[in-house]
Amino acid sequence: MNDIVIDVRGLRKTYKSYRKAAGFVGSVRSIFWREAVMTEAVQGMDFSVRKGELVGFLGPNGAGKTTVLKMLSGILYPTSGEATVLGYKPWERNAEFQKRFAIVMGQKSQLWWDLPAMESFLLNKEIYEIPDRTYKESLEELTTLLDIKGLLDVPVRKLSLGERMKAELVASLLHRPEVLFLDEPTIGLDVSSQLAIRQFLLRYNHENETTILLTSHYMEDVVALCKRIIVINKGEKVYDGSLEEMVRETSDHKVLTVTFTEAVERKSFELLGRVMEYNPQRVVLHVPRAESKQVAAKMLTEMPVDDVLIDEPDIEDVVRKVFKETGREGLRKYES
Repeated sequence: MNDIVIDVRGLRKTYKSYRKAAGFVGSVRSIFWREAVMTEAVQGMDFSVRKGELVGFLGPNGAGKTTVLKMLSGILYPTSGEATVLGYKPWERNAEFQKRFAIVMGQKSQLWWDLPAMESFLLNKEIYEIPDRTYKESLEELTTLLDIKGLLDVPVRKLSLGERMKAELVASLLHRPEVLFLDEPTIGLDVSSQLAIRQFLLRYNHENETTILLTSHYMEDVVALCKRIIVINKGEKVYDGSLEEMVRETSDHKVLTVTFTEAVERKSFELLGRVMEYNPQRVVLHVPRAESKQVAAKMLTEMPVDDVLIDEPDIEDVVRKVFKETGREGLRKYES
């Protein structure tokens, strides 16, 4: 049985804008002639997502992440290429399709600002033609999980940012969508609210097998939620796989953090790896991946070690390298 829910082939979006020279002369000249500038926001994107997957969609600002989500939700028409979500072409805006997905954009609200969130929920009930029983069950489940049952009659403008985002999620999930697009759902939230949203999404995805495509600049979101990531840069897909595989592909070192019971000179470490941090009783080394265990064993044997940790490189550093150094050829190997 084919369980592919989202299928994207050669998806492309090109924007046309006009460039005007500065100054009065440039303004007059632009009345008669303007230089057209074509910007390829998305360039021949290919990927597929299976039922129940929770996939992180990563890229720097301007990479094309939100443009892809808008095409997959039918907000934008592509310049070329094909995409299906639940078997529908999103930009045809089929009424049945629109009842089977939801999109949450962290920087845009669907709630009425001066009215209680409950009024927006009731409106969505009518828009999505949700049966009374289903609506009551969904509302009870979602408001309990997100801990906002006591806030339903409070005007949205009086809610905190975290409370508003929880209400946004309730409004988007009342009709029990099979596919959920999340664009920066934790942007601007405090640490506690971010954690609450992550825990909710993990549980909701697990219990309902909802297919989720998530964009976020917070790597904590991606690490906590996504087993698979798709990285795009300059409108192109440059990686599709697990975070662990990306770390292995893009970094050939591990990070050793060692503390000592007494002072050790810096020169003692210079042949063991790259010294990233040092004080006489603590050192952080970048050591070739294949040599990390041997180096740790050598230090334990020959130095007054109190504790030693062997970690993978920081995920944010790895992703930053991918953003910076990938292009049309895809992932490159990185030097330690």
